[in-house]
Amino acid sequence: MTAQTPVHIITDSSCDLSEDVATELGITIVPLEIRFGMQTFTDRVELSTADFWQRCRASDDLPSTAAPSPGSFTEAYQRAADAGASEVVVVTLSGDLSATIEAAQQAASQPPDGITCHVVDSRSVSAGLGLLVIGAAQLASGGASGAEIAEVVRAAAQRVRVHAALDTLENLRKGGRIGAAQSLLGSVLSIKPLITVTEGRVEPAGKQRTRTRALTHLVDLVSAQSANISQLAVMHADCADIDDFVARIAPLTDIEPMVMLIGPVVGAHAGVGTIGVVFIERESAPRQE
Repeated sequence: MTAQTPVHIITDSSCDLSEDVATELGITIVPLEIRFGMQTFTDRVELSTADFWQRCRASDDLPSTAAPSPGSFTEAYQRAADAGASEVVVVTLSGDLSATIEAAQQAASQPPDGITCHVVDSRSVSAGLGLLVIGAAQLASGGASGAEIAEVVRAAAQRVRVHAALDTLENLRKGGRIGAAQSLLGSVLSIKPLITVTEGRVEPAGKQRTRTRALTHLVDLVSAQSANISQLAVMHADCADIDDFVARIAPLTDIEPMVMLIGPVVGAHAGVGTIGVVFIERESAPRQE
C-alpha cells in the first residue's frame, strides 16, 4: 500500500466496494469473518464474493459473520503509518449491526506512533457505507484533514438512504426468525419483503406480492427523490435481472448509478436475489420522516 495523502481511509469489508475502486482511491479494507457451519473464512482473502454466492446456493448452512479483531485494525493503522500517513479516518458499518466499530475504536485507543485516528460510524452498510467511504477518499486526495473528513462523513451519513427488496424468506427462516409454515406461505404467495436502514438499524418497510412489484417500488422511491439525490448506487446479490433494473433507474437522475455486488457480510443476512437502491440526499434536501 502506498499512502497518496497524509490522511488514509480505512473501512471494513461490508462496504462492498470492488478491489479496483479501493485500489484506485487508496482505500484499505479490513475484512470480517464469514462462517459456514464449522468453517470460517476471511472475507475477500479466503473467500471471494463469487465463491460465497456459489456456496450459498449449494449449502444448507446459513452463513454468519463475525467482526474483525482489534488487531486487524491495528495492523491496518500500522501499514498506513509505514506508508507515510499521519492520520487515518476509519469509516465502519453501523455500530447497531456489528461490533466492528468497537474493534476499530479499541485499536485507535493505542495507535502507532505518529498516527491520529478518527473513527466514524457510518450508520449504514453495503453501498451506503461504500458511498461514504468514496467521498472520504476524495476529500483526502483533495487535501482535507482527518478531522474535516470525519465531520463531513458524519454529516453525510445522516442523508444516506438504503432501500432493498429481498427475493426470499429462506435466510430469515433458517435464522429462526419466522417459522417454516410462514416461510412456505410466503413462498407460495411470492411475498417479497422490503427493508430499509433507519438510524443505523435494518427495519421492515413493507412487502410486495411479486418481485416485479418489489422492484417497481424501489424505482418509484428513486423517482420520487430524484431531484434531491447527490450520489446513487444500485446493489445486488448475484441477480440475473440487475441490468434490466439498472436500465430503469439510470434515466431517473443525471447521476450515473454505481453498480455494486453485495458481498458475504451483507449477503449472509439478505440472501441471494436481493436488490437495493442507495442514495445520498443533497444537503438542502428535507430529511425523510
